[in-house]
Amino acid sequence: MATSSKKRVRKTFEEGCVYIRSNYNNTIVTLTDPTGSVLGWSSPGAHGFKGARQSTPYAAQVSAESIAEKALSFGMKSVGVFFKGMGPGRDQAVRGLMNGGIDITSITDRTRVPHGGCRARRTRKV
Repeated sequence: MATSSKKRVRKTFEEGCVYIRSNYNNTIVTLTDPTGSVLGWSSPGAHGFKGARQSTPYAAQVSAESIAEKALSFGMKSVGVFFKGMGPGRDQAVRGLMNGGIDITSITDRTRVPHGGCRARRTRKV
């Protein structure tokens, strides 16, 4: 009996989502399809940035440009961008996506905002 090998069919997507999680130490860029399944991710550490250089805007741009290449390989033309966090690489990551040849349809900020905070300590009784 001859074994037949299955040919892997690569899915293509016209549009997708990019999630940028940016904190003060790192910036992680994730590419998903419209349903939310992860297609690829990138971070400055994967491109040789170590230590304090990971938190720079340039490192975030390099990560976003590599995600743009992955998106183009899946056939994506436009993406929606979702931010989370207040790191220095937020805006530069969007520029990196644009430099990579991806159209950005929407930009949404999903950073958590405290409202009222924790319960205050009790007043000290002397």
